[in-house]
Amino acid sequence: MPYRGAGPAVNDLVAGQIDLMVDASADVLPHLRAGRMKAYAVMTRSRLAAAPDIPTVDEAGLPGLYLTIWDGLWVPKGTPKIVISRLNAAAVDAMADPAVRARLADLGLQYLPREEQTPEALGALQGAEIEKWWPIIKAAGIRAE
Repeated sequence: MPYRGAGPAVNDLVAGQIDLMVDASADVLPHLRAGRMKAYAVMTRSRLAAAPDIPTVDEAGLPGLYLTIWDGLWVPKGTPKIVISRLNAAAVDAMADPAVRARLADLGLQYLPREEQTPEALGALQGAEIEKWWPIIKAAGIRAE
């Protein structure tokens, strides 16, 4: 059953309305910690620091079933490179702040090493994700709504 976001799906799972969900957000961590739901695996190559007792999909017998959430800052085409450079530097500096890193860790979120926080690396990641998911989307007949 499709949902309009993780929140309604989490609510239905906790209430027993559905039996299983696949979620790529950190919204479930408080429910896992409180024992209201059980995690079978994380869909990453390595265990999460915020939930080290949950096995990876590789360890759970579903090798390669990776699904990650990633974020990026986007600007309009034609934005001067100096502006992009300044925005990127400010974002990288913010990500280096110990309070920001602690909060992200609390949420179960991971972040890339500083040297991978570049516009070029984001472009490469986006390209790899398109290459990975586009054939699956096309084969499933999924259309934007």
